[in-house]
Amino acid sequence: MNKNVFLFSICFIGLLSISSLFAQGKKKIQIPYSGFLTFDEENYPGAKILTRDDSQQVHIAHENINVWCDRAIHYSQENFIEAFGNVKMVQGDTINMTSKYVEYSGKTQLAFASGDVVLTDPNSIITSDTLYYDRMKQQAFYNSGGTVVKDSSGTITSRIGRYYMDQKKYQFVNDVVLVNKDATILSNFFDFYSNSGHAYLYGPSTITTSESVTYCEKGFYDTETKTGYAVKNSKINYDNRIIEGDSLYFDNNRSFASATNNITVTDTINKSIIKGHYAEVFKEKDSVFITKRALAITIQENDSVYVHADKIMVTGKPENRIVRAYYNAKIYKSDLSGKADSIHTNQKTGLTQLINLGRLSSGDNFSIARKPILWNFDNQMTGDTIHLISNPKTEKLDSLLVFNSAFIISKDTISENGYNQIYGQRLVGTFNEENALRQVDITKNAESIFYARNDLQELIGIDKAKSGSISILFADGDIEEYSRFNQIDGNTYPESEFPERERQLRGFDWRDNERPNSVEDLFKDDPPLELPKIQGIEDYVPQENFFDEELMARIEKADDEAKDKTDTKPKASRNIPDPATQLKQDSLSPKKVIPKKKLLRPKKVKKALE
Repeated sequence: MNKNVFLFSICFIGLLSISSLFAQGKKKIQIPYSGFLTFDEENYPGAKILTRDDSQQVHIAHENINVWCDRAIHYSQENFIEAFGNVKMVQGDTINMTSKYVEYSGKTQLAFASGDVVLTDPNSIITSDTLYYDRMKQQAFYNSGGTVVKDSSGTITSRIGRYYMDQKKYQFVNDVVLVNKDATILSNFFDFYSNSGHAYLYGPSTITTSESVTYCEKGFYDTETKTGYAVKNSKINYDNRIIEGDSLYFDNNRSFASATNNITVTDTINKSIIKGHYAEVFKEKDSVFITKRALAITIQENDSVYVHADKIMVTGKPENRIVRAYYNAKIYKSDLSGKADSIHTNQKTGLTQLINLGRLSSGDNFSIARKPILWNFDNQMTGDTIHLISNPKTEKLDSLLVFNSAFIISKDTISENGYNQIYGQRLVGTFNEENALRQVDITKNAESIFYARNDLQELIGIDKAKSGSISILFADGDIEEYSRFNQIDGNTYPESEFPERERQLRGFDWRDNERPNSVEDLFKDDPPLELPKIQGIEDYVPQENFFDEELMARIEKADDEAKDKTDTKPKASRNIPDPATQLKQDSLSPKKVIPKKKLLRPKKVKKALE
């Protein structure tokens, strides 16, 4: 290349930049450096074609933004530029963007980048095939798929994304996926704050970790602390437990979750369900605590078992689960029900204990002054402690133990105020295939009152006796036969000769009015329940249109200004050849690099949006 031509190019560009600076002020796009300047009025009327040299790239400046590229087309009248090849755009010390191609308007301050776009700021990195950048609003936008990387929070991909730089906020739409070393999040709508790592999820969303899967349709997750909450159709799956509730809080550091209002905890291995209105779950400790109308349900093939108490705690591995219900605890199934201060069930051994808490005084709000009680068909049994043993495999009742002050009562089927009664220090009972008491043995200081009847159900007399022990056989809930051992005294009296005061043994307490006859009855003496109002997260606000009315007005204004100057646009008088860059022409040619849709030049934006 002729040295004088080269020097003319450099000097011409320098003078052009200086004159542009003085004539137009800082709002005009400036060219601090270009290796070569050429003109092509046929293909680019009114434009300057700027090409790098071997020393450095073309340098473009506008206010506090700088662009470097291998080749540029500068439309000075429109204050618009197209940059090609290894494009780098820098704004201050905050925004750094690289791509293959950039369009930028000095009038609208809107940029469009395509081809391996990477935008970096102090908080994150955005990569996409195409990206729009609005300098005035400090917003970036893509709608053809993109990725955001933040070291501590992970990598986020989505179909559509918008970055509000002043707020350090992202809005992601469609096929949103966040992946980091601790979790994978899938969502339809996802707001993310890069400076805090806070994520807001809307629409069907899941958070998957090595320990759990959380589902919600409205939720929050802190990617830094690995904690969050969900407030719509919420569910957490901890392998063998599924927690559902109106509001869920979870801490993935501790595999801990708490739930509020309308809670269901399902044990998928032991086929049990716990319900209530406040719960805490520790996965690693295999524990569940639940209160506020707490109800534990053990699902059986033919008849489920229900346990209700002020508080219920479930602990232990699936093969050795223990259920503790305490303070005014009750149990119900169709053929058996009971009540005690505390009910303790070992699902592995099949042992259920009904216990009164001796440490509680009669004035304690949670104390039951009366003894633990169990009902089976027509029989009422009480004692200081009651053990109920079932077969874990067959789910059938096996046996019954009552310790200290054992008392069994059944109402006589005919007489108005007659009761069959047996009292002793210890009771051992067995059940038949229908889960009804078949045999009961009372030992130590046994006392009894029986209403003896013949086959026609005619009263023969009232039998009252004391003995060392008594063995009784039941059939269809009635006494079929009984045997006394080491009888001390006893007699059978005609009903008319049996004094009223003698018809009840000491400690007699008929409590049929307390008996739960349905699941609903378990709650009949609970205090009124007022559930807290869940505040949670505001509803999703749809993402604004990036090309909103304000931006379109800026583009239209720039378009009108460009049209007004069309007739006065100066024509280039020279077309200086550029042999030094001819070898790069194929790869850098605007005709080959320019996308099919240019979206920043005013007249082309309008066409692209139609």
